[in-house]
Formats: sequence, C-alpha cells, structure tokens
Amino acid sequence: MDNIGMGGKVALVTGGTSGIGKATAIALSAMGADVVVVGRDRERGEEAAAEIRARTGGRVDLALADLASQAGVRALAEGFRRRYDRLDVLVNNAGLVQSQRTETPDGLETTFATNHLAPFLLTNLLLDMLKESAPSRVVTVSSEAERGGNIDFDDLQSKKNYRGFPVYGMTKLANIMFTYELAERLEGTGVTATCMHPGAVNTRFGTNNRGPMTILFRLFKPFMRAPEQGADTVIWLASSPEVEGVSGRYYSDRKPVEPKKIANDPAARRRLWEESERLTGLGVTA
Repeated sequence: MDNIGMGGKVALVTGGTSGIGKATAIALSAMGADVVVVGRDRERGEEAAAEIRARTGGRVDLALADLASQAGVRALAEGFRRRYDRLDVLVNNAGLVQSQRTETPDGLETTFATNHLAPFLLTNLLLDMLKESAPSRVVTVSSEAERGGNIDFDDLQSKKNYRGFPVYGMTKLANIMFTYELAERLEGTGVTATCMHPGAVNTRFGTNNRGPMTILFRLFKPFMRAPEQGADTVIWLASSPEVEGVSGRYYSDRKPVEPKKIANDPAARRRLWEESERLTGLGVTA
C-alpha cells in the first residue's frame, strides 16, 4: 500500500488489536497516519501495537478501554484528548455477539451497549475534534446481519425476547441508522460519516460464546475471508480520495448498498438518536 495521503493525520481504531481493526490499523499506519488502537487486554494490545510498529515503522499507541462501560468510553475520549490535538479518522469497529443476555455496569443489554451506544457516545464526545480537523471521517463497521434485525423502541434492551443473532442484527441496523443521522447532522462541517459490511471474516469474533453459536463459528471459519479482505472497504472509506466528501452511505465491497427500509426513515433515525442520547446521558446538564 502506498505511503501517501495520511501523513500527519491521526486515526483512532476501536477493536484495533485483532481482526479487521488490526488490519485497518496496519494499513493506515503504512500510509503514514499516527494510529491509536483501542483494546481491552493490555498484554494482547501491547503485542499488537508492537507488531504494527514493526511492520510499518509508524507511530502506534495503545488505548485500553472496556467499551461496554460508558465510563470506559468517556475515559477513552478524555485520554485521547489529553494526548492528541486532532482526529482525522475515527473507525468504530469494536463489536460482539452474545448467545446469552447479559447487562453492562450501566444496567444496559451488553450487545446493544457495545455495538451501538459505545460508538454513538465515543463519536459524539470526539465530534468537536473531528470538526476542527476537517476534512475528517467517521467509518462504522456494520453488517448485512442488519437485514435480520428489527428496532423495537419499546424493548431496545431485549428484555422480552433475547436471541443472539437477531439482537446482533438489530445493533448493526442501529449502526446504519446512526451513520445516516450523523451524516445529516454534520452536513457542511467537512466531517463525513459512512458505514460498511465487511463480509464473513475469520477473526476472534464470536469466540466469547459457548454452545451452538461457537460450533457454528468454527464450522464456517474455513469459508470466511481473511481480516485483510474484510478490512479493505474500511481502509478505503477511511483514506481514499475517491470518497472524499461522500457521506451518509452504506457500502459492501466498495459499492454502495441499500439497507433495510427503516434506515431511510428520518423519524425512526431521529428517535433512535434521541433514545441513545437519553441512555448515554448526552446533552444532560448537571
């Protein structure tokens, strides 16, 4: 990959210590960007950061954060602000799927909290930096699992009926709705918001589960894409001049695709945004 276009820029990649996130971090670092990778485990994170540095010769920092916790997301944003004075690319990549329903320290369903509320909160907390660094980009990793997801505003915490894959699909649909609404709100600022489907990728994703879900992931691994293939569209959206200024789009293999109908419903998008503000305490003054 040519070392052009990203010199002097700063990129923050959540879930950047393995899989798609790590492949994205390697590529952006190779293009000359200073990269901050976010992970939960210090040992694995330091190993990943050292490997990326060795491969690219770039500046790569590790930020530790549990994105299931809103305190963790806020600490990540505050720590980033202390160390950096600009943010050119934010890649919201971290995510999970769970066979059993659990709750975060904030009392929220874990998949929804990690896959949707964490990127929603982190992006909003860093929005002023993105605006000051414009032209800048927010790229969020969604999934075609969105087609199997439904937004039930009366049960966003999936208390009535929890099933792992449909809840995951709901959060991936929420990623697209968030991206479209964000793009609209950012019009004219020089900050773009896009999202993408990476394909079925052979990563550590899903290995936190037991039972049938784990067996399913193992069976399909030989047929899955390599992380580098899954990361290709993320890297392209984060860096390519081809998509400079393009916002409010959902991509698969570098081509725009149409998501589920509700993603194009302005009222539903606005309602999800307002619910997300309420659940994260954004906009609430003491």
